[in-house]
Amino acid sequence: MLRSLALIACLALLAGCASSSYDSESAHGYHAEGTASYYGRAHHGKKTASGERFDQHALTAAHRTLPFGTRLKVTNLDNGRSVVVRVNDRGPFSRSRIIDLSRGAAERLDMLRAGTAPVRLEALD
Repeated sequence: MLRSLALIACLALLAGCASSSYDSESAHGYHAEGTASYYGRAHHGKKTASGERFDQHALTAAHRTLPFGTRLKVTNLDNGRSVVVRVNDRGPFSRSRIIDLSRGAAERLDMLRAGTAPVRLEALD
């Protein structure tokens, strides 16, 4: 009985310590729909979670779980415009949103005025 409890405790501990890094395979086939927002000037030049400097004019994005470097096709469901972005940061921090886009990507999707837009995300291989 004591051995069983010890084994369960060890397994629980190992599960809690599982790596949060992702390989490129974890993005394979990813698709989602939800609300996108964007960030720009206030973060321009600051370090992203991946360690690179944020460039508000680049075509990049923040996603909560996808691996850094994942390329996503983002389609604005209101107007059909699409852009391909690269995940280089973590976010969004608002639970109601699925992705934060750079200002450059938001411009291409024509969502600057509204600030948010309904989008479809598709991982590219």
